[in-house]
Amino acid sequence: MAATEVSPARGHDAPPGTAARRRDRPPRTFEQANRRLKWTMLAPALLFVGLMIVFPLAFTLDLSLTDAFGAVNAGKRHIGLQNFADALGDGRRFWPAARRTLVFTVGAVLLETVLGLALAMLMRKPFRGMRLVRTVLIIPLLATPVAIGVLWLLILDPTNGIANHLLAGVGLPRQEFLGSVSQSLPVLMLIDVWQWTPMMTLLLLAGLTTLPEEPEEAALVDGANAWQRFRHVILPMLGPTLATALVLRAVDALKTFDILYATKGAGGGSDFEAETLNVYAYGLTFDYQEYGLAAAVLVLFTLFIIGVVVLLRRRGGRRTA
Repeated sequence: MAATEVSPARGHDAPPGTAARRRDRPPRTFEQANRRLKWTMLAPALLFVGLMIVFPLAFTLDLSLTDAFGAVNAGKRHIGLQNFADALGDGRRFWPAARRTLVFTVGAVLLETVLGLALAMLMRKPFRGMRLVRTVLIIPLLATPVAIGVLWLLILDPTNGIANHLLAGVGLPRQEFLGSVSQSLPVLMLIDVWQWTPMMTLLLLAGLTTLPEEPEEAALVDGANAWQRFRHVILPMLGPTLATALVLRAVDALKTFDILYATKGAGGGSDFEAETLNVYAYGLTFDYQEYGLAAAVLVLFTLFIIGVVVLLRRRGGRRTA
């Protein structure tokens, strides 16, 4: 009787090294425990984000739908979108404040970008005294906005300020500066430019130092002049850094409050000449105690900022594509 041939075990058909790989693979229970540990470690940070960001936003949105007024603990009732309708229908304060916010942001950021890029190009190559220049450049960033506002109030004082003494010394008429309804916003834009141009310079200078030198050298060999090399070689390569710097600075400029309030006070002046949406919302909250309307203005302001960021990112993406 022929011996029955025993078929080999299924595991014996496996290619060499399979068993070793199975031994090295962590068990499923370990993978699950590792995944749980990851979420356990992230939970405090997620909880912090939820408490410090999500909850205030949700509370502000809910408050904007109420008629909250007067004392903080006073009763309130939900009135739907009435606060938004009142804000959007306010042609005396809301829309002028929105226009000033846009003018202030566009004017200041545009000047800061142009000056920052020019200074970054000048400091791109090493030169004698470069460390001293960079140290002096960042001095405006070291002071708080309120201190800067008080400093410029003293400099631009119509009676005793050094600015008018300098103008009188060269035969120019004295100016009201921050005391003038028509000059206040442009002067505040220049103060913002003085403080934040160094930041734009440092951001763009960091981007310039990472650019490869070969494309510019090739353009130089082909006979391109300095402007052509900047316009067609350096600027396109600097596009992503420039777009990021623009978004960061534009968002920060939109939220400007300290300098405006320190120099012009409540309402942005006697004729609301420097009142932006931030100052307007602050006045509604702490001067008039119209909490529901102020919350609606802040929600609209947040949507306005989001719209500006999306627009800048899209334009930046098209230029760098």
